[in-house]
Amino acid sequence: MLASTTVSAFFPVPSSSSVVSAKASLKAITESPENLDTRGNVAKPISSSGTMEVKAQAQALPKVNGTKIGLKIDAQKIEEDAPSASRTFYNQLPDWSFLFAAITTIFLAAEKQFTLIDWKPRRPDMFGDAFDLGKIMQDGLVFRQNFSVRSYEIGADGTASIETLMNHLQETALNHVRSAGLLGDGFGSTPQMSKRNLIWVVTKMQVLVEQYPSWEDVVEVDTWVAPSGKHGMRRDWHVHDYQTGQTVLRATSVWVMMNKQTRRLSKLPEEVREEIGSYFVDRDPVINEDSRKLPKLEDNTADYVRRGLTPRWGDLDINQHVNNVKYIGWILESVPTSILESYELAGMTLEYRRECGRDSMLQSLSAVSDKSPDGSPDASIECQHLLRMECGAEIVRCRTDWQPKHAQGL
Repeated sequence: MLASTTVSAFFPVPSSSSVVSAKASLKAITESPENLDTRGNVAKPISSSGTMEVKAQAQALPKVNGTKIGLKIDAQKIEEDAPSASRTFYNQLPDWSFLFAAITTIFLAAEKQFTLIDWKPRRPDMFGDAFDLGKIMQDGLVFRQNFSVRSYEIGADGTASIETLMNHLQETALNHVRSAGLLGDGFGSTPQMSKRNLIWVVTKMQVLVEQYPSWEDVVEVDTWVAPSGKHGMRRDWHVHDYQTGQTVLRATSVWVMMNKQTRRLSKLPEEVREEIGSYFVDRDPVINEDSRKLPKLEDNTADYVRRGLTPRWGDLDINQHVNNVKYIGWILESVPTSILESYELAGMTLEYRRECGRDSMLQSLSAVSDKSPDGSPDASIECQHLLRMECGAEIVRCRTDWQPKHAQGL
């Protein structure tokens, strides 16, 4: 019966003669157990009607006290189990309409509830420029972009690292050029610069940090450009907290042009000046210039030296030189852990003197000086730094200022 039922689930059930044949086979089993072969199968002759024949499978008859027990099967039961109409595989599929109706009902109810929620942003422009590529403001002279501090951008004290903030500055500078329609085929190069294989390189940067944002804080970065001397350009940034408006960071920098192929500095072509001149802002730097000379450190004047620093492939930018933010990370490699744990970087001045390539071997030197004559724990600390190649060629000179963390309420 099991075999016949399985076959009938996929093929139309044959005529009533098949049912009669099944009855006869079952009768033979119940009346003559001896006709079973060694495996308990009963061989059936091929039907003259040409219908499909199936061997009835049966288990060996059980024994009770050595006596075989015959199986009693109600033939009437088989007639009742036999289907009266043809059934196929397709008309036995479950009715999915109930499930679809339930899903539709749930979605309609959810949509109705959502429309009843009076959800509005706290500020009208909250999502207009929250996390896109920024926008031009103030008559096209200032570019603004927002950044959310990610979990992988914070340090051990739960605040954003200085490298994170510096990357925000670099990103806004490039997006400013793109939004102004001046982005050529180079990394921040205008079309006229690209024709002449010219790129921008930073020569000096000053940064003042007033507070460090935490995870999920949103910072708003404003940037603009101004002329610097005859052949240079100044770029300033002002970073503030998106919610409170408090200043996070201020930075100013000086940029000059370099030939991408010869790696030599170049004058500012008049065609490039015409491209960017209309975007220059007539205002003072956001930070007063620190005119103090940065001393050169030597092995005998440095307190800490870190050797064996090497650029990786991921440290190179599209112009095939090491990203200037990476230099800051290498400089901090030689700062002692005691300062990193108890102080936070409040300001730095960098002078970029040479670029380094992928195969360069670098050394980071630092000298620490206490600004307080009495050695007060609340006094700030000043450090002098030098990043150089193993051959002695200077890459970056730097001065950093550190404030006690508790002074900022940490």
